[in-house]
Amino acid sequence: MLGQIKQRLQFIYGDKLTSEIFKKYQALFEKYKRNTPPKPLWDESDAFLITYGDSLLKEGEKPLSTLYSFIKENLSDAISIVHILPFFPYSSDDGFSVIDFNQVNPDLGDWEDIKTITTDFRMMADLVVNHISAKSQWMEQFQKGEAPGKDYILTVDDDFDTSQVVRPRSSALLTPFNTPEGEKKVWTTFSADQIDLNYNNPELMLAMLEILLSYIDKGISVIRLDAIAFLWKRSGTGCLHEKETHEAVKLMRDVLDYCIPGTVLLTETNVPHKENISYFGQGDEAHMVYQFALPPLLLHALHTGSSKYLTEWASTLEDPGDKMTYFNFTASHDGIGVRPLEGLLPDDEKSALFGKMKDFGGRINTRRTVDGKDVPYELNITYYDALKGTKVGEDDFQIPRFITSQVIMMTLQGIPAIYIHSLLGTHNYQEGVAETGQNRTINRRKWDHNEILDLISDNESDHAQVFEILTGILKIRRNEKAFHPEASQMILETSDDLFVVYRAEKESGEAILSVSNMTAESFNVNFDGFDGMYKDLILGEMVDMSSLELEAYQTVWLKEDRGYCV
Repeated sequence: MLGQIKQRLQFIYGDKLTSEIFKKYQALFEKYKRNTPPKPLWDESDAFLITYGDSLLKEGEKPLSTLYSFIKENLSDAISIVHILPFFPYSSDDGFSVIDFNQVNPDLGDWEDIKTITTDFRMMADLVVNHISAKSQWMEQFQKGEAPGKDYILTVDDDFDTSQVVRPRSSALLTPFNTPEGEKKVWTTFSADQIDLNYNNPELMLAMLEILLSYIDKGISVIRLDAIAFLWKRSGTGCLHEKETHEAVKLMRDVLDYCIPGTVLLTETNVPHKENISYFGQGDEAHMVYQFALPPLLLHALHTGSSKYLTEWASTLEDPGDKMTYFNFTASHDGIGVRPLEGLLPDDEKSALFGKMKDFGGRINTRRTVDGKDVPYELNITYYDALKGTKVGEDDFQIPRFITSQVIMMTLQGIPAIYIHSLLGTHNYQEGVAETGQNRTINRRKWDHNEILDLISDNESDHAQVFEILTGILKIRRNEKAFHPEASQMILETSDDLFVVYRAEKESGEAILSVSNMTAESFNVNFDGFDGMYKDLILGEMVDMSSLELEAYQTVWLKEDRGYCV
């Protein structure tokens, strides 16, 4: 394994990888190497909760402690892995402009609080791999001409051709900073406060690998590689998905497999679908990739009452293979990315969807294209309020429509991940947007702990209905082998008003037929090859397949005693 790691480093750095530097890498690996046997990466009982460390606040208590108490008391039998978004000191972007990778933000708690959470739940943490805060020590050193920071920050001169760079933002790509050697143009992919790191320097890669390994040493078991696609820059290219970037992911995978096997690596690449799944590599890159096309396609299907484009896309999904799977989600701390719709949804359908999001209180963030145009990049709206109606306007089906969106997400091959504000049925936080001036704040409300407890205990509130139904379905899901992340999947192409998924676990023979009504109408359905009595796991009722009736926006999970295998 060490030989393969060295080959990857040589691929990236060539002659820059001296024997002296490689010895530093070896020493790092030996420092963190464990000899314990790896645990299985995942099974059907796994589900993620995505949350900020301070999504729940309680007076006089550290937010991480409040979060731990909430999930332990309310979600222990529903979720198994907690993704706490960057919990480090930061200067902007709600955590993604990290000042110090090695410290816990004291406003949230400390490493002991993180350790406490990892005693009862697996945890995913972000390695904000592409950039660091303009207020970080490395950046301060860069501006003073001091090591190591002076060599860790990415700068370019006038000869570097940036004309083809693919942007995720409409802000300036290069930001000038004064140094002892004069003004330098610093690469700032996301904002002037988020400084891109210089991965041309093997010492910087070494430093980031130590940060990565230190997280695992502190009890983290899943690593999310934030904005990994932008890692390597080459003049005259899009500076996206460069070969060195893919090799860097392979390197991190090998280092984890060598030092701490059983650690899961997830890549975050909010790009068109084909580019996104390229991070599986040949089975040698990420263990998991985000299903970025799922949130907007699912939203479109429920808005139009037609699963046409969702079914077309889902039918093309390939089984990733052994020890690889998808990270399925509908909502996160960011908006609903629309770049993944490229090539999957006609422009007029996209425009209609974007317009309706505005009608439902949403906003739109843009990015700048190579020809200088600002175009939609993401929809900023809670997924719950995005489904308060359809293309014809608001109606009374918000809760069932939203629930079926989440059940479809839980059904698909992979591991489901539910954002805390989806679980709580949070509405658009317009007051927060007015306060921060940031569109993304609309889906980043910080709930008073006691207030939300009261709301999810009040049977008359939509918060309580959503919370009770979703936690109940998550509890059902975790006991079904057909929902193992690597269990096979078949998308059945039926009428456009249905979305149908067949999951089967080959060893046990257990199988589940998931049927979703994408419309506001009730109707009877039947399927060739499926007859007799099945049990709907969600309602706990027996169903005769010859007279299966679906209510508006209902999803059923149908299971029979004998299993079909795909």
